[in-house]
Amino acid sequence: MTESRSSGAAQHTADVVILGAGPAGLVLGNLLLARGIDCVLLERADRAHLGSRARAGFLAANTVRILERHGLAEGLRRRGREHASCEFRTEEGRFRLDYGSLGLGERHTVYPQQDLVTDLLTRYLADGGRLRFGTEALAVLDADSARPSVTAREADGRPVHWRARYVAGCDGRHGAARRSLPPGAVRRYHRDHQVSWLGLLAEAPPSLDAVGYAVHERGFAGHMARTPEVTRYYLQCERGSSPDAWSEERIWDELALRMRSADYGPLNRGPVLQRTVVDLESDVLEPLRHGALFLAGDAASLLCPAAAKGANLAVLEAELLAAALIDDLVRGDSAGLARYSQRCLAHVWRAQEFSQWMVRLLHAACGPDDAALFHNSLRRSRIESLRTSRSQQHWFAEHYVGV
Repeated sequence: MTESRSSGAAQHTADVVILGAGPAGLVLGNLLLARGIDCVLLERADRAHLGSRARAGFLAANTVRILERHGLAEGLRRRGREHASCEFRTEEGRFRLDYGSLGLGERHTVYPQQDLVTDLLTRYLADGGRLRFGTEALAVLDADSARPSVTAREADGRPVHWRARYVAGCDGRHGAARRSLPPGAVRRYHRDHQVSWLGLLAEAPPSLDAVGYAVHERGFAGHMARTPEVTRYYLQCERGSSPDAWSEERIWDELALRMRSADYGPLNRGPVLQRTVVDLESDVLEPLRHGALFLAGDAASLLCPAAAKGANLAVLEAELLAAALIDDLVRGDSAGLARYSQRCLAHVWRAQEFSQWMVRLLHAACGPDDAALFHNSLRRSRIESLRTSRSQQHWFAEHYVGV
């Protein structure tokens, strides 16, 4: 139902208003819709942009199980590719770690996030879900009351006001959900790793049949397959670097040097489709709830991409939140909502711990001072343990694939 207000803003209602149509928001929307919950998704981008936004691509085994459990895995099962090994290249040589045969024996499924988003979006709309493209959420109001609301601006600039029973903030670290938290409502834990990556998407076939991690005196380089035609690369760069300062020739020459192509074979080269600089940061909010406002995905916690956990946590949190909202709205049982934050944070902090470990493993410290020398000696010891210790390899495998 829609009615006009004297301010000129249209007013709408839904039991659950979901901010953001990324993996967290779309999984949540699909699960609520399947149980007949009245929900709406507000997304500031248009549909074409959502389907072309290249992000993560490694789905953990548990993420695949969640999607399969709810009938949302048809696309990834048809087009995704299993991945079970990674290769480390250092000044001491290279070694392959087949993590799929270690630990819990689980694998990643490589499936570009934009393809997963397209699948989830198509399913949600086909089932009659409400989604407002080009609608920017501005603020969440009265979250500590029984009837919170969201003010937003539609694509044509008109204001709109949504009233709800619950609001799910799945709109990232800079979205309206985080901005609307009053001072003192949550505690933010933040860490800047003082490392920056040049993120690259190249129209070139993968050069390895594994994830590649290269540690070099000039900085880290990473190789991650996305599709048979497209590969994701990373290059450690100076803080404040401009992506445009890197020509394609410079990019490929630097990748070849750090990946030690002269020793281990050339890289498949091709046009660079996308380049962006990412400052590696981590943060966590506690709790992941303020009244009727719940946080999921990057709005709840930010992980640096070294361990590929972000999208996987988003899907897990969406399933937990959906189950809790369904219990409350269908059965009147609010126990799941009360436990939501605690349950999610147990997974978030475990993922953060492994992400921190990966950052320390992959990046050498600069300078001749004692602290840098100590860090680099520890890093070499960690890599050697990973190469030679069976128990360390099993630990890595369990945490690398697990969420």
